[in-house]
Amino acid sequence: MPHLPAASVLSDITVLDLTRVRSGPTCVRQLADWGADVIKVEIPPNLEGTGGLASNRNGSDFQNLHRNKRSLTLNLKETEGLNIFNDLVKKADVVVENYRPDVKKRLGIDYESLAEINDQIILASISGFGQNGPYAKRPGFDQVAQGMGGLMSITGIPGQGPVRAGIPIADLTAGIFCSQGILLALLERNKSGKGQWLHTSLLEAQIFMLDFQSARWLVDKEVPWQAGNNHPTSIPTGVFKTSDGHMNLSVAGGAIWERFCKEMGHSEWIENTDYIDAEARSKNRDKLNAEIEDCTMQETTETWIDRFNKAGVPCGPIYGMDEVFADPQVEALGIAQSLTSPLLGELNFVRQPVNLTRTPSSFVTAPPEAGEHTNEILSELGYSETEVNQFKTKGVV
Repeated sequence: MPHLPAASVLSDITVLDLTRVRSGPTCVRQLADWGADVIKVEIPPNLEGTGGLASNRNGSDFQNLHRNKRSLTLNLKETEGLNIFNDLVKKADVVVENYRPDVKKRLGIDYESLAEINDQIILASISGFGQNGPYAKRPGFDQVAQGMGGLMSITGIPGQGPVRAGIPIADLTAGIFCSQGILLALLERNKSGKGQWLHTSLLEAQIFMLDFQSARWLVDKEVPWQAGNNHPTSIPTGVFKTSDGHMNLSVAGGAIWERFCKEMGHSEWIENTDYIDAEARSKNRDKLNAEIEDCTMQETTETWIDRFNKAGVPCGPIYGMDEVFADPQVEALGIAQSLTSPLLGELNFVRQPVNLTRTPSSFVTAPPEAGEHTNEILSELGYSETEVNQFKTKGVV
């Protein structure tokens, strides 16, 4: 099956995907969903070392990460395997890898080696801790990056100890930032005609995601700590009990604060010296939150959300995953889209969150079986059927 682009945006771009686990595949999925011809280069199934997500290809995790790709099995430790890869590099635009920094040099797929073959090639690398420095060779995992990147120190209820985020945010953001870097490198190549090496890491991505929290330290020398469900600077913002559950309230700024007080039936709070301004509300946060919750517990979540939205006060429910996708607004956005797998039937995944109205992204092909497109990709490179069979006999593919 030839390449079927999921969108026209990147349909002229060929990507060689050497990534594993999550951060790298997240990066490449961004490119595949926007139409790139992604060739997923995998270790032949008969070789060891194919654990991780690849060990459960039919699981939701693998299926979610590897749509819109083709698969070629290739043993890069064999000379003939590396030669085939180099033939691919001659025609490719991007190579993406997330090995430890020293591995690509050993395999001969570092930027200097690739640029000798194709000086327009873009090599994108994701590592745990960066390409240099004392921790460069350490294996990187999302939760380790969350801890070292400061996120776990500001997540959770005060006093309960460090808490990880509920998603692998360092993995995911490293992948997304890497895909952004690739797009920037492709744009720059239009000017210079040259490729380049770009790299990011889980640690860098996690630190970048601290945003205003890191600025509180770097600029103000203030160390932020856990605030639980309370927003650290906008008060009252947090989770409040209702008669049938919980809800989020976000009361930021004087005008919203006044509308909120009136809707709560406590206009006197507006002039109360304990709550008169943001500084006072911050100082008396616990007292204010308790008074608010005494009120919110008298009505249902749905009642309060309806009232506050009509009054122009930001609020919302706190959903379980099943409730997220049942919400009428989520349904209206159509963010859950179906993909038909020849093996597994109809599957639903979250589409790209950016809407290009003239050139949208789509789901075109289900995640491939290992080596599903080996024959056709090698044929596209000019190898004969006899040569392909010889490669298979030797364990090259």
